[in-house]
Amino acid sequence: MYLLLEGGIFVEFNFVEVLTLFIVVYLFSTVIKLNGRVKGLKYTLDQISKQTGMPKNPIDNELKQLLNEGNDVKAVKRVRETLGFSLLEAKQYIDALKSEGN
Repeated sequence: MYLLLEGGIFVEFNFVEVLTLFIVVYLFSTVIKLNGRVKGLKYTLDQISKQTGMPKNPIDNELKQLLNEGNDVKAVKRVRETLGFSLLEAKQYIDALKSEGN
């Protein structure tokens, strides 16, 4: 496949390259759509949890108990096991719970 650019320059495209480009663009647009849907679902769940009086994560009560007992490391480990967070994310989550308690 050839493409004529300004100045009479021809650029050759391989079928595989064009197909790969279309696949990448399609996948990128699909990821963007799915990300939007996930954000919408998260918002809906947050609204439901506020209306029912449930904490955002039911594990929060257990984590607060661990924090009150001084078991910060166990709390971080529990967050990682239950919510699937990375170590940094779990630590930030625990820090946020601590700041809510003060």
